[in-house]
Amino acid sequence: MRGVSSEHPETIVRAGQFAPDFDLPVLVGGVKKRFHLKEQLELRNVVLAFYPLNWEAVSARQLVEYQVERRRFVARNTEVVGISVDSIMNTTEWEREIGPFDYPLCSDFWPHGEVSRAYGVFREQDPYAGASERAIFVVERSGKILLRKVYDLQELPPLAETLEALRGL
Repeated sequence: MRGVSSEHPETIVRAGQFAPDFDLPVLVGGVKKRFHLKEQLELRNVVLAFYPLNWEAVSARQLVEYQVERRRFVARNTEVVGISVDSIMNTTEWEREIGPFDYPLCSDFWPHGEVSRAYGVFREQDPYAGASERAIFVVERSGKILLRKVYDLQELPPLAETLEALRGL
């Protein structure tokens, strides 16, 4: 697919640039699979929702909100994809507790934080050193990033802001 970058940038990925491609272990509705960004973009727009850690209150609220409002994303031909640096096994246990979710939860565990680093959202300092920032990337089917926003660790990303970025697609 044209547009999706296969190289890891040395700088922060910004709106207007092409999203770095990746392939990660994923959990969808309790089933472990693989998630390849390039393949998903052939079908639909994608919201990459990086969150710091499983078992963290704001992350739980964020992911539950995406499930509750899933129909609004589907209506815009968009898939939400949660991404954390936690292992797929940890994500499986957590999803059993707060889910189930009908959208993908990716594990950026090994190599640790590689995708978070590629998107410029890997935390090198405390708090949560070694985790990702709480960040949203809205990626249109061409692979171009329409929105890139990093939030405070304790801030719940406003759903309306993400949906607004999808308007007109």
